[in-house]
Amino acid sequence: MQFDDNANLDTSEVSDVRGSRMKSKAAIGGGFAGIIALIMGLFFGVGPDNLGLASGNDDPTDTASSAAQVQQTCRTGQDANTKDDCRMVAVVNSVQDYWRQEFPRRNARYGAAQTVFFSGRVNTACGAASSAVGPFYCPGDRKVYLDLGFFNELRTKFGSSGGPFAQAYVVAHEYGHHIQNLAGTLQRAQDGRTGANSNAVRVELQADCYAGVWAKHATTTPDDATGRPLITSLTDEDIRDGLSAAAAVGDDRIQERFQGRVSPENWTHGSAEQRQQWFYQGYRTGDMAQCNTFR
Repeated sequence: MQFDDNANLDTSEVSDVRGSRMKSKAAIGGGFAGIIALIMGLFFGVGPDNLGLASGNDDPTDTASSAAQVQQTCRTGQDANTKDDCRMVAVVNSVQDYWRQEFPRRNARYGAAQTVFFSGRVNTACGAASSAVGPFYCPGDRKVYLDLGFFNELRTKFGSSGGPFAQAYVVAHEYGHHIQNLAGTLQRAQDGRTGANSNAVRVELQADCYAGVWAKHATTTPDDATGRPLITSLTDEDIRDGLSAAAAVGDDRIQERFQGRVSPENWTHGSAEQRQQWFYQGYRTGDMAQCNTFR
């Protein structure tokens, strides 16, 4: 996965609050509670409130970050080719470039969503969350929340092959939830039901498909600033890494790893095979109309 060295990154689409301290003391702890959250909610949750982890009294803001800000260090595509956090900025730019151009083709207007880099804990409009929840999208503030340390866990704890595009798949999936929120389909997951045929699973699989749609067009979508594609190369190996990540976070793989048995009646995200299938459906067709998982 390669980016245009001479492209200018738009860091306004990313907020970096790594190293900041939460104003509220109410937060999700680690340890056993964090592990349960990880098993039940990971991967790609739709806000910590849906896991019962929100605190209604939290202020959804953070104090100023003491960490190095991406606004200072991530300026060009060359930075994206050499630094992990800058790569994520570039992926966010590319994903939003695509959807910003695709929506008008469907007589709709795309509303941008910001990504928040955090470490440890973060307050959101959906409540307080810790890194144990994994990456998630909060419809309350229309933001994607991401602790970059998760990508190491994706490889070491969940068995993904890793690689830059595995990381990009995570981000693109979360923006898939944003697309669902804009389209009014995200709420279909909120009926409280679980299982292989539940709406919760169908919503997650559709987000996988939308991630695949973006991947199909990633190397041909012109960047708003330069008129050239921000991503210059995606290889077959990159796509295999994305498929590996999708499989690694299938409900059956996670259940088998953490509880030693598979319980389809408790699925919330779909099996490894389903997640790969729907990501590839989007990548093969490049058409979001082919991502109807509710049929």
